[in-house]
Amino acid sequence: MTFPSAHPAPWPEAAPATLGLDPAKLADAVAHAAAHETAWPYDLAGHLGRGAFEPPPFNEVLGPLWPRGSSCGLITRHGVLAARWGDTREVSQTFSIAKSYLSLLAGVAVADGLIQDIDRPVRETVDDGGFDSPQNAPITWRHLLTNTSEWEGELFGKADSIDRGRNLGVEGQGKKGERALEPAGTHWEYNDVRVNRLSLALLRVFQRPLPEVFRERILGPIGGSSDWRWDGYRTSWVTLKDGGRVQSVPGGTHWGGGIAIHAEDQARIGLLALARGRWGSEFLLPAAWFGLSTEACPLNPHYGFLWWLNADGKKYPSAARDAFFASGAGGNLTWVDPSTGIVAVLRWTDPAAMDGFIGRVRAALTT
Repeated sequence: MTFPSAHPAPWPEAAPATLGLDPAKLADAVAHAAAHETAWPYDLAGHLGRGAFEPPPFNEVLGPLWPRGSSCGLITRHGVLAARWGDTREVSQTFSIAKSYLSLLAGVAVADGLIQDIDRPVRETVDDGGFDSPQNAPITWRHLLTNTSEWEGELFGKADSIDRGRNLGVEGQGKKGERALEPAGTHWEYNDVRVNRLSLALLRVFQRPLPEVFRERILGPIGGSSDWRWDGYRTSWVTLKDGGRVQSVPGGTHWGGGIAIHAEDQARIGLLALARGRWGSEFLLPAAWFGLSTEACPLNPHYGFLWWLNADGKKYPSAARDAFFASGAGGNLTWVDPSTGIVAVLRWTDPAAMDGFIGRVRAALTT
């Protein structure tokens, strides 16, 4: 495994053939991705403001939004760059890829002993009123990490009911509305308000802004750039125990904010995940955390700890069964393929074209 030098040094590159990849077939995969840019407009503020996720007034944007970048991406094998297209240092928002980054931060909190047991109720370590009700009191960290918490309430001006009944078959959209809540741990639902509640809970245990922890414990040690940012909402300022005021950050860009980052930094994070928390000779996260993170939730075989899985081959039929993914709306994907050593990043690619890209890359493998 090769670990690239710190940004801004270029990634180590090699001819595809020396990495066990057929050059012509790999070029076909790149051409496929480049030819299938997302249909999303470049004006993300206008797109979300027009109700891309839900109709007014539930779609009110609370955090900053910038125009998206053009389609770009890169393919690495065993940490060595095999191909790239577009501007891989263009910084733009990633939507729900931030959820997988929250999973990494939860792993840091567990490693540091700030969360001693993910199967204990969150209220035992987070006392801010958010887990006091009969519905919320039984919620554990595992429930939050697997989207099975059924947390009920309003957070930063957004009620959990906005995302109830969300249909992921229509990207970012689908049926929403009131439904009867189930007990914690008995119903899986992709719900951004509940992920934001996890983020706030992590802020409470760290007692530091999560972007600072992410820089210090994840991106800094793996040589990432300083070009990224992780923004909160204008409504998400909270007070720490020392009286300091900080912003809680969301696990996506559903209502603005979230992580804006470039493809090369994302590939570094993917390589850290491929190496199960190791960077060079140092473990930044316990390998066991990645075992837990990529273990299928009993209520959804396609989901781990805020990472998408492919154990039954239905998420991406062309991918290996041990592959896992950080995925964000608008066509953002980090594909980690342990059985082949591939880490690939796609930015602003039509989601319908992603399986075709994965299949073409895998067809290029010669060893």
